[in-house]
Amino acid sequence: MQVNPRGAGRSIRLVPAVLAVFALALTGCSIVEKGADVVKDASKSDTARAKVGDCINVLKGSMIDSKTEPADCASEKAVYKVAQVFDTKADCAADYTSYEETLNGGTTAFLCLAPNFKQGACYHESSLTGYQFADCASSEASFRVLTRVDGEADENLCGSEANSVITLADPKTTFCLGSPKG
Repeated sequence: MQVNPRGAGRSIRLVPAVLAVFALALTGCSIVEKGADVVKDASKSDTARAKVGDCINVLKGSMIDSKTEPADCASEKAVYKVAQVFDTKADCAADYTSYEETLNGGTTAFLCLAPNFKQGACYHESSLTGYQFADCASSEASFRVLTRVDGEADENLCGSEANSVITLADPKTTFCLGSPKG
């Protein structure tokens, strides 16, 4: 936009402001709704704001008060990858772990998490709190990932050294698990 140096530009500069006020009047409801979403998101943890494809590290597993943080998906500490995101409680696939965040008794976020184990890394498993990264030399380590096969979900891909197998249907992945000390 060119501005006339003699002052004629002043009225031109007001036009966008007038249009913006008019646009606010026309779309006030959607702006208020978006503002409410911003406030709602502000009350969520970094984990609860995660998007599909983001990864999560579990610092402390708990049925009531887990401590988690976003993690680089390439890191062995990225225990889970977000598979689905919901605003309300939902059913996750059998091979996913559910994550629910509540505030004042209401669900603010509900995530379905797929294991994102790295080959050679060790993890702690608890039926109550899910998976956490663990040092293979520690007593906390429950298993080591012997082999990770992306693109296939087939327990027959694991050799005799594997003492258990986890397969994911989506994305198709096979984890061959063995002793953490092996």
